[in-house]
Amino acid sequence: MSSRDEILRIIRDTVHHPATARELAQILKIPREERSSFKRQLEAFVTDGVLLKIRGNRYGLAEKMDLVVGRLQSNPRGFGFVVPEQRDNDSKDVFVASPNLMEAMHGDRVVARIERQSDRGPEGRIIRILERSQQTLVGRFDLDGSKMGYVVPFDKRILTDVHVPTGEWSSAEPGEMVLVEITRWPTAARGPIGRVVEVLGRIEEPGVDTQIIIRKHGIPDVHSEEAVAEATRIGTAVKERDIRGRTDFRAVTTVTIDGEHARDFDDAITIELLPNGSYWLGVHIADVSHYVEAGSALDEEAYERGTSVYFPERAVHMFPSELATGLCSLNPHVDRLVQSCLMEVDRRGTVVRYEIHDGVINSDARMTYTAVNDILTDRNPATLAQYVGLVPMFEQMHELFEILHARRRRRGSVDFDLPETELVLTEFGQIEAILPSERNVAHRIIEEFMLLANETVAAHLVNNDAPALHRVHEPPDEKKTLDFDEFISTLGFSLGAHGRALRPKHFQKLIDRIKGTPVERPIAALMLRTMQKARYDPESLGHFGLAAEHYTHFTSPIRRYPDLVVHRALREVRHSTISDARREELDDELPDIAKHTSEMERRADEAERELLQWKKVRFMADKVGDEFHGFVTGVAAFGLFVELIEHFVEGLVHISSMADDYYRYIEQQHMLRGENTKRLFRLGDKVTVQVVRVDMERRQVDLGLVDILETMRREEQPRGRVTSKVKPKIDRRRKAQRPGRRERTAKKKGGRRR
Repeated sequence: MSSRDEILRIIRDTVHHPATARELAQILKIPREERSSFKRQLEAFVTDGVLLKIRGNRYGLAEKMDLVVGRLQSNPRGFGFVVPEQRDNDSKDVFVASPNLMEAMHGDRVVARIERQSDRGPEGRIIRILERSQQTLVGRFDLDGSKMGYVVPFDKRILTDVHVPTGEWSSAEPGEMVLVEITRWPTAARGPIGRVVEVLGRIEEPGVDTQIIIRKHGIPDVHSEEAVAEATRIGTAVKERDIRGRTDFRAVTTVTIDGEHARDFDDAITIELLPNGSYWLGVHIADVSHYVEAGSALDEEAYERGTSVYFPERAVHMFPSELATGLCSLNPHVDRLVQSCLMEVDRRGTVVRYEIHDGVINSDARMTYTAVNDILTDRNPATLAQYVGLVPMFEQMHELFEILHARRRRRGSVDFDLPETELVLTEFGQIEAILPSERNVAHRIIEEFMLLANETVAAHLVNNDAPALHRVHEPPDEKKTLDFDEFISTLGFSLGAHGRALRPKHFQKLIDRIKGTPVERPIAALMLRTMQKARYDPESLGHFGLAAEHYTHFTSPIRRYPDLVVHRALREVRHSTISDARREELDDELPDIAKHTSEMERRADEAERELLQWKKVRFMADKVGDEFHGFVTGVAAFGLFVELIEHFVEGLVHISSMADDYYRYIEQQHMLRGENTKRLFRLGDKVTVQVVRVDMERRQVDLGLVDILETMRREEQPRGRVTSKVKPKIDRRRKAQRPGRRERTAKKKGGRRR
C-alpha cells in the first residue's frame, strides 16, 4: 500500500467528491488483501482531522468543505479562534462567537466550519471535537451557597467552572488551589464534572505559584520509578570498559564555564594555538546517548518532556538528578564521557578542518562567568593569581571569540544583545528586587563557541546524508516585513531591502542604528514578532537569524531532547553505514519528533514567561500610587503597554484611563492619536506613569499616565460654594455625593489620601 502522503495526494488529485471506503479503494486500486489496513488508514485520517466522515459513511477532505482543523484559542471574554494546523499564506484564524463554541474548551483540537467571511477574516462554528487538550486543570476550590463543590479554573481562557460532587473533594478546603481531573466533559445542557486529585495549597503560600504553573501547562514534575531506577543502575563513576575505544582527552587542559548556581555542566572547552597561527578549538559535550538507550524508560520520559524547564526558584529537569547532575555532568577532576567536536579555525574565523570523536575528558576547573570576566575584563589581581595557570588559555579564548564574532557580523547574523533581568528572591520565592543583568565577555565566549560547534555538526550531518534533527529558522513573511518597514519608517529608520533581497544583515544594521535609543527595546521586540519562530525539522532549511546555511542543536543533551537525537545520529554515522531499513525508520520517526519537541519548547517558554510575569505583578502589589518612568513597548486598540525603567516590569495603560480625549488606534504606525488634542503615543515614547491597581486575579499591573490623571483630578475638584440664594434640591444631592467623588479619586490614587 502507498504511503500516507501518497494516499492523500491521490485523493486530492483524483477524488472530486466525498466517497465511501469502497469507492476510494477502487479509485486508488488497493488490492483486496490490503483493504482492511486501508480502512484503518482512513480512520486514522479521520482521527487526525484530514478527512471527515459524513452521512452515508463517506469520507471527504476537510479543506474542500470549508472546514478547518486546528486548536481552539479561547478568550476570557467568551469567544475564541481556531488556529489552523495546515497553514498557507492566505490562511487565517477562524473567529468563533460564544454561542458557536459548542462544548469545546480552550486548547481542544477541533473541526470548525467557516460560515461567512468578514472584514476581520473567516467566521464559523465548531462542529466536532477531535481531541481534548487536557484531562486535568488547576483552579481554586470553593463551595456555593448550597455547599456544592466547584473549581474556578486558574486559566481564564477556560470559560466554565468544574462541578465537583460531594465525596470527590479529596482533602480540599474552600479557597485552596487544586488539580481537578475532568470525569465528564461539558455538554450543551451542563458544565464539566470532575474530582480533585491533588491539593496544592493556598495561592499565597511559598512555592504554590510554581506548582500552579507546572500543573496548568501539564509539565511532568516527578520522574517515574522506572526512570530513576535506570539512572541509579548506571552508577556514579565512568567504568573502564566505557572508555575503551574512545579518544582520550584527559591529558588536555579542559575547563567548564557556567553560572554560579549551575548544577549540571554539559559542555567543556579545550583550546590551543597551532604553529600555523590557527586555533584548535575543542567543544566537548556530555555523552548522554551512551547511557540513555532509545526506547528505555529514561528515553521515553525525556521525549515526553522534550526539554528542561527553568523557573526562578527551581528547575524541572528532563532527566533525573542521578544522571543530570551526576554521571552526565562534566564535574571537575573526574572522568566523563563526551562527544567532541574539534575545529581548526583560521584567523578569518573559518573552520578549515574538523574532527568528531567519542571521547573522555577530566575537567581541570569548574569556572564561572564572573571569574572569567574578572580575568579578561577586570584583570582582578586575586582572580589572576588564583587561576594563573589557566589565564593564557582564557586569553586565547578571548582572541578566538573576537575573530568568530567578527565573522558572524560580516555575514550578517542578527544579534539581539539586549540587557536581561536578574531576580533577587526572598526565602519565600517572592521577588525582592529586579536588577539589570548584562551578559559579560565570558557568556559571549561560550555562546560563540557553542554556535560554531552546532554549525559544524549540522554541516557534517548534511554532508554525510545522515537523518537527524536540524534547528531551522526560515526567512520572515514578506507581508510582515513590509508592515514592519512601513512602521519603522515613521521613526526615521528603514530595513533597506524587501522580498528576496532581504538578508539577515539588514536586520542587524537596523539593530546597530537603534542601539541605545528609547526605541531599541520596542523595535527589537517588534522585529522578533516579525520573524518566524525557530523550530526543529528533519530537513536542513537554514537559520535566517544566524545567517547560517546549516544549524542544529548539539551542545545540551542533558536538557534538550533534540540534542540527544543528534548525538545518536553522529554515533551512527561514525560507527556504521545507515541501512535503507534504518533510514526509512528514521524518515518516519523524525517528523513527529521534530513537531513534538518544538511544541514542548514552546510550552516551556510559555510557562517560564507566565510565572515570571506573575511574580513581577506580586512584586508591584505594594507600589500602588507610586510613580515611575517607563517606555511604551506596545500599542493596541485598548491601550499602551509600558515597561518601567526602574523595575523592568510591564503594565497596561488602559484606553479608558486616557479620559482627556478620544484616542484612535492607528495599526500600521503602532500609535494612539487623540481626536481633538492630536496628541500621539507611539512605540518608544518615554512616559511617566502611576501604578493605579495591581490585579492579582488577571495578574496584571494597571497604570495611568500621570499628566492625564492629574488633569482629571483637577477637573473633579469641588468648584466652591454656590452663590445663588435659591438652592435647588439637586445641589443638596450633589453635596451629599461629593464624599463619594473623593473616595473614587482616592481609589484612583491607590486608596491613599494625599
